[in-house]
Amino acid sequence: MFRAFATVGGYTMLSRITGFVREILTATFLGAGAVSDAFFIAFQLPNLFRSLFAEGAFSAGFVPIFAQRLEQDGKERAKAFADQAFAMLGMVLLAFTVLMILFMPAVLYLMAPGFDRVPGQMERATDLARIAFPYLLFVSLTMLQSGVLNALNHYAVAAAAPVLLNITLIAALLIGVGADGDRAVFLAWGVFAAGVVQFIWLAAECRRIGMQFKLVRPRLTPDVKLLLARMLPVAFGAGIYQINLVVNKNIASLVGEGAVSWINYADRVNLLPVGIFGVAIGIALLPLLARQIQAGNDAGAIANQNRAIEVSLLLTIPSAAGIAMLAEPITSVLFEHGAFTPRDREAVAAALLAFSFGLPAYVLNKALTPGFFGRHDTKTPVKASVVALLVNIVIAIALMRSFGHVGIALATSISAWLNAALLTVILYRRKHLIPDARLLRRLPRVILATLLMTAALWGGLILVEDHFWALFGAPGAASGNNLVRGLALLVLIGGGGLVFAVSAVVLGAAQRSDLDSFRRRKTPAA
Repeated sequence: MFRAFATVGGYTMLSRITGFVREILTATFLGAGAVSDAFFIAFQLPNLFRSLFAEGAFSAGFVPIFAQRLEQDGKERAKAFADQAFAMLGMVLLAFTVLMILFMPAVLYLMAPGFDRVPGQMERATDLARIAFPYLLFVSLTMLQSGVLNALNHYAVAAAAPVLLNITLIAALLIGVGADGDRAVFLAWGVFAAGVVQFIWLAAECRRIGMQFKLVRPRLTPDVKLLLARMLPVAFGAGIYQINLVVNKNIASLVGEGAVSWINYADRVNLLPVGIFGVAIGIALLPLLARQIQAGNDAGAIANQNRAIEVSLLLTIPSAAGIAMLAEPITSVLFEHGAFTPRDREAVAAALLAFSFGLPAYVLNKALTPGFFGRHDTKTPVKASVVALLVNIVIAIALMRSFGHVGIALATSISAWLNAALLTVILYRRKHLIPDARLLRRLPRVILATLLMTAALWGGLILVEDHFWALFGAPGAASGNNLVRGLALLVLIGGGGLVFAVSAVVLGAAQRSDLDSFRRRKTPAA
């Protein structure tokens, strides 16, 4: 299992890196305006339904049934179930894709009503969405193939599939630049092509191991019915998060041209620590808590819940402070090239600052939800998410009038903290979370170490401005030399990280032995 996590984690990191390269090139060649807004909405549509139909829901439903058939009835019975699931999913998604393409203008009026205010914008978005939407069909079938491979302990090929998406999109964009064509159209066709490439990539591996899918007549067999029943609750939970994203971009489309893109770029940067820390903590914690709870070891489960919260805050509080302090330098270095203007830099940096306030809450939610899932309670986190979603909508609309797209980002952060607070209170009242002395002792020290790091970053920014005036840009003015600002940002991040690490150890906020002991406790259970 550790090797599986290492394999998936390694390819996930590679996917994040190639994804950032993709975003940087998109910012360089498309900028942040009407064209990029239209593409991001067009790309979000198939991704929204992928999350509902395929990603977490299908994996949670399909893999356990497939593994059970494999163990109890052998490879042929498992293969028959996979073929039926493939046929049913393919039929449903093909019909859904055709309907969405036909009714795309009406769908986009719901997704981005503000586009109707810009002449030609709704038509542009419709054309791009119609090209990109079939990606849903191919990527969903790809997720099914991933489930088969993972159940048979073949992780690498499936984990590499998201990297192919980014590489294909990068290639499509560069071809569009070289051909001097409509770059957004090339990107949309790149999305379509990425779905086909991922599908073929995994189909080849399935064929290699003797699990190539056969086309059969779709039937609602007992196993398929069980699959659908298990998918629905997970899909609903995933849908709440995706609806939150849709709502943010829906409201952003009302702000004005470029707002959707500003939100997208800022969110990509802010979610990098969530993708690294949050996913790792959730993966490590859930099976550990589940086993301890089932064994009746509630004290051990509560202790590990405390350690997960401690690690979450130790990693994310300084990350949030660092992103907040360096929001404009980060935006300058990553995105301010080509079509990305100083105005775009200022807008993205402001949104990134607002998003950073919610960063600890995003990861904290990953550390809290296993406390429910480990006790077979999937409903409470969904209810908390619904409350947070409704609050997000109300606050975003209220703040948008005064703060534009920054108000939307701030509303997202507030709702994330509300979600974390609800989960914490419920766990505490059920006596499933009791903050121990170590957590209460170390949390203030983490905050103090973060304040020292923040002071160091503030001093570093002053030094940079003294020696390289407006290196990361000034109001209305472009940033300085690309290489110099990149090196300066690396020095600032490295220096800030060093100050925090030393301060955390000196103040007693963390010790090197803590990580080793936490790993030792987890390893036998894994």
